[in-house]
Parts: sequence; structure tokens; C-alpha cells
Amino acid sequence: MNVHVRTSYAQADRLFPTRSAAFWYGLLGLALLAAPFLLESYYLSQLVFVLIYAIVGIAMNVLSGQAGQISIGHAAFFAIGAYMGAVASNHEIPLPVYLVGAGAFTGLVGYLAGLPALRLHGIYLAIATLAFAFIVEEILARWEAVTNGNEGMMLFEPTVVGQTLGETSFYYLCLLVAVLVLLAAVNITRSPTGRAFLAIRDSETAARSMGIDTARYKTAAFAISAGFTGVAGVLYAHKLSFISPEMFSLLVSIDFVMIIIIGGLLSIRGAIFGAIFMIMSDPLLILMKDELPGLVGGLMGTVGIGGAVADSVQAGLGRVLNAPGLKSLIFGLLIILFIIFEPLGLDGRWLRIKAYLAQFPLYRPATGGRARMYLKSERNR
Repeated sequence: MNVHVRTSYAQADRLFPTRSAAFWYGLLGLALLAAPFLLESYYLSQLVFVLIYAIVGIAMNVLSGQAGQISIGHAAFFAIGAYMGAVASNHEIPLPVYLVGAGAFTGLVGYLAGLPALRLHGIYLAIATLAFAFIVEEILARWEAVTNGNEGMMLFEPTVVGQTLGETSFYYLCLLVAVLVLLAAVNITRSPTGRAFLAIRDSETAARSMGIDTARYKTAAFAISAGFTGVAGVLYAHKLSFISPEMFSLLVSIDFVMIIIIGGLLSIRGAIFGAIFMIMSDPLLILMKDELPGLVGGLMGTVGIGGAVADSVQAGLGRVLNAPGLKSLIFGLLIILFIIFEPLGLDGRWLRIKAYLAQFPLYRPATGGRARMYLKSERNR
């Protein structure tokens, strides 16, 4: 579903479909540029993590949303980029050099890891990427001469042209990299490569019958996605200033998959929405744990329910909210609910809101209805 209706092929090549879209994106850009002067240090730090996760979300969108290839091992590419950044930083290599180098090397590793995609599909490909992630995690733990094993590695502060990057400068670096990755992904989508990705995603058999070299484009999708993720890994390592193998476990790969499920698998904008949701969920959960029991107790007192009953309810709610594994439980339920009721993610809901505002008061609820899903029954030989 798209609110803007194209009336010519030239409109598909525009970066901004309408003038209003260009205006709002420009306003967003100005807000991001002014963020260090408007936000406190904590919120600016959270915004840096949003930008880093947005890069990973865009990488996942290129691979899964556009090319239709499944990966639950992207934490491995994230770790490779992070450790390359750590080793290069400790050897005083300039940041721009190893930032680009980490992206290129991780892209090469992604190309090699994507070779199983030529013969594997669906759950089997997912298992292969998961096995690759376990192998990388084990290598990082065992190769102590380079990675320092499970003790982890400290990173020096990043420097550019001999100048150490402070909090504000590092934010602008992450913003610049995120914008460049976003523009690259948008242009890939509009290029012949992007059209080939979409054809492979919709029907690999049909794409092959049209002369598309599916082997070439599937490995290219893995390489591009891994390269973007490796760059994000370098920024992530510098943001934390310390990395260790257990920081890149299976749970991290699942978080990356959740970005595109919750944000929207078929949209680059959805990857950004998913990154915002994933990063801001922790502060919201902390706020809920701190404030919700008191609010419930105050509400019960307002309606005349007080004393031991209110205290018991408040204490029980506090225990539930502070129970271990609450975040995993909530995220698991969210994935199930999004898959069932909102398969297009937050971006799909945003498009429905835009359609409602554009067509009000003539909007019909059926316009934003979920498209019927059909089972693929083709056989690849």
C-alpha cells in the first residue's frame, strides 16, 4: 500500500516522491543536526545506538526484505567489523581507513558465507547462517593472540586527522555513515540489481527463467548486507569502548531479525522504525518498572481501594515487572502479534495512517486491510 500514486516511470527514480516528502525529510535532517544541542547526554547516546542499529536494519532489509534470503547469523558480521575496528584502533590506524576496510572485508566474508545460499532455502539457509555465527563466536573466543579471548578488548578513542572524536563528533560520524548507507540502499533498490533482488524474492524460478543470474545476485545480497553490518560493528565497538565474544551471541542476531519484523520487512523506512523501537524499548521498560506500580497504587486509592489490598497489588505488580526474562517475554509476544495482525510492521501502520489523513473523510477501512497471503508451492530444481 502506498499513498503516493506514480503517474510516470521517471517518478520511480526520484529520491523524494513529492515536494512535501522532501520538506519533511529536510526538517528531520535539521532536527538530527541540532540534536547534540537539544538533547541530554543520555538521550544523545541512545540516538547513537539508534543510528547504529538502523544501519544493521537497512542491511537486513537488503538481504531479507529485498533479496528474500534468511539470515539469523548477522551477529557474526557485526562481531567481525567490531573486532577489526578494535585491532586497527589499537594499532593506531586512521579511523576512515579501517572503517572502509572493515566494510570491505566483512563484505567479502559475507560473500563466502552466502555461497550456501545457492543450494539452501528457507529454514535450511537460516540454520547455515546460524552455524556460521557459532563458528565466528568460537573463533573470537579461541584466537586469543588477536582477540584476547573471553577477556575482551579495550578500544582507544577514535581519531580523525589526529583529532580525538568527542561525544558530539562521534554522533555526527554515526549520522554521516547512517545517511550514506541509507542512500546506498535506496539507490540499490532503484537499480537493476535491486530489481533482480525483488525478482528472486518473489519467485526464484521465474527470475531464473527471465535470465537473471540468481547465484550472482544472492551472493551479492549477502556481501552488501554483511558490508553494511561490518561498518555498524566498528561504530558499535567504539561506542562501547570494550568488546568481548559473548556480546555477539545468538540473541544479538535475533534482535537484528526483530528490527525488520517489527519495523517492516519490505521497507527501508521500516528498518529505521524497528531500530528506534528496539533501542527505546529498554528505557521504556525501565520507566514502566519504576513508575507503573506507583501509578496503579495511586489509581486504586483514587477509586477508594486502599490499605492492604492496594499495597498487595502494588507489590505483586512490582515483582512481575522486575522478574527476569520479562523483556524476552514481551518481545516474543510482540513478534507473534506483529506477524499475525501487522505483517507489514510499523511502516505498514504508518502508511495506513497517511492514507487515512490523505483520504479523510472518504477513507474506507477496507483500503488499509491486510493483503491475503498465499502459500508458495513452486519447486526449485
